[in-house]
Amino acid sequence: MRAILSRRGFVTRSVAIFENWMPDPFVIAVALTVLASALAAIFAPHGDARTIINAWYNGVFGILSFAFQMVLILVTGHALASAPSIRRGLRRLVSVVRTAPQAIWLVFAVVTVVGWVNWGAGLVVGAFLAREIARRVRLDYGWLIAATYSAWSVINSGLSSSVALTQASHGNALNIVEKLTGHILPLRDTIFAPFTWVPALLVALVMPVVFIAIRPAERDIVIFVPPEEDVAEPEPDQPRSIARRIDRSRLGSLVIVAFGIAYLALAWSHAGFSMDLDRLILVFLLLGLLLQGNPMAYANAVSIAVRQVGPMILQYPIYGGIMGIMTVTGLAGSISRLFVAVATPGTLPFYSYLSSIVITLLVPSAGGHWAVQGPFVVPAALTLHASLPATAMGVAVAENVANMLQPFWCVPLVAIAGIGIQRVLGYTVITFLITGLIYGAAMLLLV
Repeated sequence: MRAILSRRGFVTRSVAIFENWMPDPFVIAVALTVLASALAAIFAPHGDARTIINAWYNGVFGILSFAFQMVLILVTGHALASAPSIRRGLRRLVSVVRTAPQAIWLVFAVVTVVGWVNWGAGLVVGAFLAREIARRVRLDYGWLIAATYSAWSVINSGLSSSVALTQASHGNALNIVEKLTGHILPLRDTIFAPFTWVPALLVALVMPVVFIAIRPAERDIVIFVPPEEDVAEPEPDQPRSIARRIDRSRLGSLVIVAFGIAYLALAWSHAGFSMDLDRLILVFLLLGLLLQGNPMAYANAVSIAVRQVGPMILQYPIYGGIMGIMTVTGLAGSISRLFVAVATPGTLPFYSYLSSIVITLLVPSAGGHWAVQGPFVVPAALTLHASLPATAMGVAVAENVANMLQPFWCVPLVAIAGIGIQRVLGYTVITFLITGLIYGAAMLLLV
């Protein structure tokens, strides 16, 4: 496989095209805003200028809560991963890695499992794992980060899948299946069904082989050793005032940790274990406070982490505006209806999957995406007597594929990793093509 791809130069040309022609992700978000507006004006049922502008404005500011959640996930995750004990653990984990292929297998083994359990943790762990590997093994850093992002791509097939979780949660505002049928979709029918876990497993096994096959030749390797800027400098020994002693007392950290543990114990004892964005942030916060040792050490770690999230702060509101345009004008619904109109009971999950790939390129948030596509595919499944779980998961797993071309989720990864996004997406084009075939085949053959 490597010889074929090398002779044809597809990977080399792909990387070169992205490095030479792909603008900054913020500029891409602006371009997608123009594209979404134009498509809405031409094809959407409510595509007049006034509706588009109002939808854009409301979307920009409507996403701020989610955007801040994302910033906190990465800041608290970064602060946790920079704790001395975590760094020592990562170093021990990568100490067995001697070659580039070993690095790829380790990245896929760790990031796939962690990302399948929780997407936020997988993103942070993957970035720091790749940084540690790059400090010890001679390899192309962009290729390694692309492999990390590809390993993370199984998230919408896992335990933190927004579509699967909302359809399994009684009374959830996004549980469209329950609203229309009175029944929930248990996880055994969605993420634990063969049409979901089989392709995810294949991706975890096939893509490491693919990345090893397409690794750059020695003459083409671009080496980048990530700096150690994410570790705060220790303070020099000097007499401490009472205030400084208080600042560095573990008591301040333990107070917040006690409150956090008490809340989680109460919540989980009442309604059972569940993990959403807010609780993930809380867990990262509590672990970071414990492992950093004292409030000031944690505050210093957070200050360093904040430097990594600047690009996200700019981009997420712009994508919020795009989501607003797609939703309010009815453009997302129009796209979904085009695919649903030609579907049969056996092909609806597949067409749901295809339409989701298209919509994800403009609406890369799983929850927001389901809110605009779910109301069209679920009634279609009921009308055609198609599989409801497969139709819903067709929407979900398509995001695994489309994310490999959409920079929305790659931005925080490359921010922590300390690398430009262009070289990374030049490689993940391969992931897009191969995983697209794997998931598409599953939606046709395993339903």
